[in-house]
Amino acid sequence: MPEIDSNNIYTQLGLTRVDETKDKANDELGQAEFLELMTTQLRFQDPLEPMENGDFLAQMAQFGTVSGVNELNDAFDSMSAAFQSNQALQASTLVGRKVLVPANQANLTEVNGMQAAINLNQPANNVIVNITDSTGQLVYRQELGLQQAGLTDFNWNGQLADGSQAAPGLYQFSAEVHRGNDVSSGETLSVVDVESVTLGQAGQDLTLSVSGLGDISMSQVRKIM
Repeated sequence: MPEIDSNNIYTQLGLTRVDETKDKANDELGQAEFLELMTTQLRFQDPLEPMENGDFLAQMAQFGTVSGVNELNDAFDSMSAAFQSNQALQASTLVGRKVLVPANQANLTEVNGMQAAINLNQPANNVIVNITDSTGQLVYRQELGLQQAGLTDFNWNGQLADGSQAAPGLYQFSAEVHRGNDVSSGETLSVVDVESVTLGQAGQDLTLSVSGLGDISMSQVRKIM
């Protein structure tokens, strides 16, 4: 079937083509224009070589696909806006809260001491926590004994073996996990304060600024206290 020039069709019909909106691009075909062109194409087709059903359905399917993609883009835009609003709501509730995040250092304060946790993927006969200062010197060691799989909370009030009090500040800590004769390292987590929150772009996590650790991703948070 010969190709149909839409401009010639408008001329033959005595019509003047006017854009619906000034903002529409010259090569953009809307639903109304498409239907009008299809109707005109059917009226002016060669009776000896009529459009085959397959061609007609193919054109309709092509337009339906484009229309569907546009609707899908609109839906994604709406989802993105909703996601941003949800992020803003999350951010407003996190500032000033405490969160549990993977870390091998924790802050010792006069009020709360050091708050941390050990994560075990299976039970252990004994878990030993070692705390070192900024120079790497061991300042405290505590046995937690038999522990089940999951999170085991650990708190240190800052008291040293000789009865004196450790200075507030940032300390390193590690966990020895004993299972029979096997000794391994356990995953350590620290309780930190959320100081500020930065909203991510669409599809990205929030960025939390936390005490002692700097910036971390919201996806790193294991628990909101």
